[in-house]
Amino acid sequence: MTQSLPSLSLDQITSAAAAIAGQVMRTPFLYSPQLSQRTGAQIYVKYENMQVTNAFKERGALNKLLTLPQSACQSGVIAMSAGNHAQAVARHATRLGIPAVIVMPKATPHVKVDSTRRFGAQVVLAGETVEDAFAEAERLAKTHGYTWVHPFDDVNVIAGQGTIALEMLEDEPELDTLVIPVGGGGMVAGMAVAAKALKPQIEVIGVETELYPSMWNALKGQSRAAGGNTLAEGIAVKTPGTLTAQLVKQHVDDVVLVSETRIEKAINTYLTLQKTIAEGAGAAGLAAVLSDPARFQGKKVGLVLCGGNIDPRLLTSIMLRELVRDGNIMSIRCTIPDRPGLLALISGIIGDLGGNILEVSHQRMFLDVPAKGATLDVTIETRGAEHAKEIISSLEAEGITVTALGQGDHS
Repeated sequence: MTQSLPSLSLDQITSAAAAIAGQVMRTPFLYSPQLSQRTGAQIYVKYENMQVTNAFKERGALNKLLTLPQSACQSGVIAMSAGNHAQAVARHATRLGIPAVIVMPKATPHVKVDSTRRFGAQVVLAGETVEDAFAEAERLAKTHGYTWVHPFDDVNVIAGQGTIALEMLEDEPELDTLVIPVGGGGMVAGMAVAAKALKPQIEVIGVETELYPSMWNALKGQSRAAGGNTLAEGIAVKTPGTLTAQLVKQHVDDVVLVSETRIEKAINTYLTLQKTIAEGAGAAGLAAVLSDPARFQGKKVGLVLCGGNIDPRLLTSIMLRELVRDGNIMSIRCTIPDRPGLLALISGIIGDLGGNILEVSHQRMFLDVPAKGATLDVTIETRGAEHAKEIISSLEAEGITVTALGQGDHS
């Protein structure tokens, strides 16, 4: 006999909103003129990266903890997470005086482990993968009688995440579309239930990275492989929740996939236009709009910037890569005769045209360089793609062979 799944109603979500009020931030939901101009839609952004743990997960974790009986609070709770859910459970369990154990894979970045510990939880590092860590958490739960706080497949967690939609529609009732990142599906499921109950005609679109199309598979009956190294590790889930998948099928209009390059662009766009930090998962909604602007043209679109926990080194790399894509930084290889004066000639041409040389590497000894020749690799700051082309053309006009370096995927 198939076990029936619990249902989720608007009343449960409004009750969750009342329960967590004052204990999590009611984050701003603001119109963005610059994103609207860039996309052709009317873009509003829900800044969940402003929560204390910099992610939306606090809502569901807190709502779950508030429903626990006293016996469970005394025994303690356990969660398995490599990121935002871990910090959310740690923070609110500590606030409520509930012992918390968080199991994380051994490869979890130290910054996330340290942050979870600072919020007051006991951290157990176990296994090389999320699946290994989950198995250890299961063992600890059975051994010690801990209560599970699941990251997504729990009706109280889902109800807590659904409060995001209540706030968005209260602030902007005329929204046409919600675009929501999808991992295990807790946020999109809760928000879809709330939004469709309040405004049945609203369109709800989930977004996954192409590398982890688990909910896309569930919604469309496909079996596309999931796996790989993604910027959006917060939504890198191979198997969606059973309850969340059911709710998505009932209430979500579509799930779309976005490329890693588009996620990069969205992270950079949030930083440069909105002056706010988005992790890969947090930028997925904007990535979907940037990928298919015609679909959202003229619509009033609500995006959820669901998290801002990104490694600063990765953020710096993304910024530099976008400068390269836009032509503001270019690297070229000049193949030249090995004779005096050519380095000065090349630097003079670049300088006279307003280019700023950032780095130079002069090679004579490589075997793919002619015996009487040399290569000069030059990294240049430019005013953009057209300026870069002008510099290359001027070098070539002097008989210098120029090859652009590192020009990868610009899509």
